[in-house]
Amino acid sequence: MTKPLRIGLIGCGFMGRAHSNAYNRVSNFFDLEYTPVLQAACARNAESAEAFAKTWGYASFETDWRTLVQRDDIDAIDICVPNHLHREMAIAVAEAGKIVLCEKPLALNTADGQAMCEAVEKAGVPNMVWYNYRRVPAVTLAHQLIQEGKLGRVFHYRANFLQDWTIADDLPQGGTALWRLDASSAGSGVTGDLLAHCIDTALWLNGAIRNVSAMTETFVKERHHNLTGKMEPVKIDDASAFLCHFENGSLGLFESTRYARGHKALYTFEINGEHASIKWDLHDLHRLEYFDHRDESKLRGWRSIHVTDHGGEHPYMDRWWVPGLQIGYEHSFVHQVADFLEGLATGTPVGPTFRDALQTQQVCDAVLASAECGSWKNVE
Repeated sequence: MTKPLRIGLIGCGFMGRAHSNAYNRVSNFFDLEYTPVLQAACARNAESAEAFAKTWGYASFETDWRTLVQRDDIDAIDICVPNHLHREMAIAVAEAGKIVLCEKPLALNTADGQAMCEAVEKAGVPNMVWYNYRRVPAVTLAHQLIQEGKLGRVFHYRANFLQDWTIADDLPQGGTALWRLDASSAGSGVTGDLLAHCIDTALWLNGAIRNVSAMTETFVKERHHNLTGKMEPVKIDDASAFLCHFENGSLGLFESTRYARGHKALYTFEINGEHASIKWDLHDLHRLEYFDHRDESKLRGWRSIHVTDHGGEHPYMDRWWVPGLQIGYEHSFVHQVADFLEGLATGTPVGPTFRDALQTQQVCDAVLASAECGSWKNVE
């Protein structure tokens, strides 16, 4: 018999759908001590909340997140709302003694993130942040190879995350659909939205970042605001790039933009080591490219590893289909839920925890500070 983990979800948008799908699917493929039970979904609009709850199988709905947090029939709260709401909600959940899961980035800034960390640690409640790309099997395999020393000493880490959906002067900012373009809701632009993913993966694969030198650009300076009805200054970054030093002595190069025409979600990373290199592309997410200089010279070259093996050598794939049949984006969330539930059963924190995600927040803040002052900034 499994134990129920009763879930309350705040936010019924895109990420709410991704998380709900993971809760619904995880027990079909993973044998776990806990089974998610979709207890209640919460959104400000009653009609939207009720429709979402019906579609995804939640037993009830709420329109006030504070009411949801105080319900006795809910064990864990999943926060899927704009960034400026994370701090208040997460602290309230922790003070209510409930498990808290939070969408990325952790908060608007390091100060808010620190307060959130202190709250969950004081309450002693399990916590996790949804940096789901760690759970793509090919990325997890990259982590394993690095931990096994296959690359040797690392010299370079480079990553980018490119989109093109804001290339329009008449695109407004603010409101339900476009809060990512409003700094008061998002905190930053592509730095906290896209680069944060790259940074979290980099910290997991290659260790801490010591300092950064960054530049940002806002290409459209004013946009109509959906909430005020006026033309308002745009205070988020449309593009962001930085150099960095990792604590292990390697160099980093990161770039993100929403102004790369032709790219909807191009996320790639490459790591160059003493013995070998690896690279990964979200558009071909089930493959890990690998080059090993120790191979016989006449056979030496890049190889494409199709990460679908069912024999246990490839992470997570023994839970899915037969070898050769790949999985996709949504499965990374299923894996994150599975890992979290397993950690809950064993009493083991599962990363990224709030404290882990705070490190990413600190790098993001250093990037923005460096871009503003035009000089190197330490990550603090």
